[in-house]
Amino acid sequence: DETLMVAPGRSMDLVALDDALNALAELDPRKSQIVELHFFGGLSVEETAEFLKVAPITVIREWNKAKAWLYRELSKK
Repeated sequence: DETLMVAPGRSMDLVALDDALNALAELDPRKSQIVELHFFGGLSVEETAEFLKVAPITVIREWNKAKAWLYRELSKK
């Protein structure tokens, strides 16, 4: 059985995160891609930069902005 198990009280956190990521994708698709590739995909900064054809410093800068934006969005809920 490959059912995704979520700890009690955590399901709303996952829904909120998904909502925030979707909102970020609408506002800034590249930041959303960086979150997906770097955080969820496990790619390094360099690998993410190569995939997106940008400089690693751009990935670092956008990653930091995306984290701050997501933190603010998730703190509202």
